[in-house]
Amino acid sequence: MKEYVKFIDGLPKILKFILALPGLDGIFYGLYRIAKGRIIIGILWFVLGFAILWIIDLYHIVTKGKVDFLV
Repeated sequence: MKEYVKFIDGLPKILKFILALPGLDGIFYGLYRIAKGRIIIGILWFVLGFAILWIIDLYHIVTKGKVDFLV
């Protein structure tokens, strides 16, 4: 799981942005949060990431260059 976190952290900003789009965000960043040890938040992201939470990840990627909300 540490390798997955390193992989996501090492991606260029544009690829992080693409992975945060609706439909992909719940899978990739839900798994990312689980890999970081935030299991409940990761499961929540799997369920709600498709609907609304992807907006939060997009905002953080654009402003900070990384996903850091609830990680």
